[in-house]
Amino acid sequence: MEQLAGVLCISGYQVDEKRLGRTPAHWRGQAQPSSSHREELLLMMYSSLIGDPFCWATQQDGRLIHDIIPIQGHEHEQLGSSSEALLTWHTEDAFHPLRGDFLSFACLRNPYQAATTVGYADDLRLPDDVRDVLFERRFTIRPDESHFSKNNSVDDAEAFEDIEKMQSDPEPVAVLFGVPDRPYVRADPYFMDVPEDDDQARFALDALCKAMDEAMFDLVLESGDFCFLDNFRVVHGRKPFTARHDGTDRWLKRINVTGDLRKSRGARDARAIRAGA
Repeated sequence: MEQLAGVLCISGYQVDEKRLGRTPAHWRGQAQPSSSHREELLLMMYSSLIGDPFCWATQQDGRLIHDIIPIQGHEHEQLGSSSEALLTWHTEDAFHPLRGDFLSFACLRNPYQAATTVGYADDLRLPDDVRDVLFERRFTIRPDESHFSKNNSVDDAEAFEDIEKMQSDPEPVAVLFGVPDRPYVRADPYFMDVPEDDDQARFALDALCKAMDEAMFDLVLESGDFCFLDNFRVVHGRKPFTARHDGTDRWLKRINVTGDLRKSRGARDARAIRAGA
């Protein structure tokens, strides 16, 4: 993946719609084994070729494979389970130093061709002085609400306390890092801020958002597509759509993948990472 442009899609797998059944109304309470277990196994095998799959103790109750589906009541939230709101572009789990190196997706169905949006850090057109500021630790990123206890049902008070600490007192980080001419990116503008008196950092963040907005393009995943994103080199989001909630809605599977599982050993049991690093 490091040698590629940051996005890899594999097409041609045939999803058996009859076996798959209805798109679930929620990621909780699904029968086991899942009706999509064949696609889950294939996604897991693909993911294992690029790194180590892992999960968060604070996201979808610590499940290793996530269901990305529209959920009633989440229509206007900044969550993967939203629908009518634009899911703004972001680095997945940008708030955390142990975020995944890659994201893996399997598209089970997408009947109305809701577009995933993608943008490359390589395509950012920024003045040198703005780029220099973005390489400095002058920005904060808060956790998104998929990691909050209200969106989970497991009882792991310590893990959610860590999330609350990151929410109330985030550490300053750089938005760009690596080499200046082909930087890595760490950003989630909806959940970002700068100090009130740092006009230079605010201007740089605004410039980044405008530049990335111009660089974004649509990627429409079809049933049977598998897609892999470099979480350090590209950002992603999703265009709005109107969910039907009739069992035929858009349904993706998602796995977080790390290039080095050992670096998170102090923050996890097995492959479930606690938010407190």
